[in-house]
Order: sequence, then structure tokens, then C-alpha cells
Amino acid sequence: EEKTYKGWWIFGEGNHIFKDEKTLDEYDLEFVDENMEELQDLYLAICEMEYFPMECSMTGYFKQDILKNQKILVVNSFEILYIEGCEE
Repeated sequence: EEKTYKGWWIFGEGNHIFKDEKTLDEYDLEFVDENMEELQDLYLAICEMEYFPMECSMTGYFKQDILKNQKILVVNSFEILYIEGCEE
């Protein structure tokens, strides 16, 4: 079942992760019909560094990765809401 989830998209060392706002659980991300290199470039252009949380709304569904025994959020679309940062 497709739903919209709010939380943080975190990218680092080639891994895309979503941290759910409600549960604080973390899930690997799989983007449908997206060029992963372009997504990595987008993330780094906005956040300017790896592992910098970017608040997003992700629309998709969960699937189970049997080999890793974990859920993966399969994303059909997303919206960037806010970029976390520190005051200077």
C-alpha cells in the first residue's frame, strides 16, 4: 500500500537511508525510475556534505529484503521540505 512518510533523507558512502519522523526507524531507500547518480548529485548539491539530514516527504511503499531481513522504502516520488542545519 502506497503512503506518504515524513522524515529525513540521509545519504552517505553510497547508501540512501530514510529516518521516519514518527517512529525514528531507519530504512534503506530504493527510488523508482530515478538515476541514482543524479539523486546523489542532487543530495550533495543541497546538503553540501554526506550524512546531513534533509527533511523530506517520501511517497511509496515498503517491501521486505529477505536476505538482509529488513524493510526497504520504495519511493515513487518525494518532496524536499527543509534542510537541517546549524546556525552560524
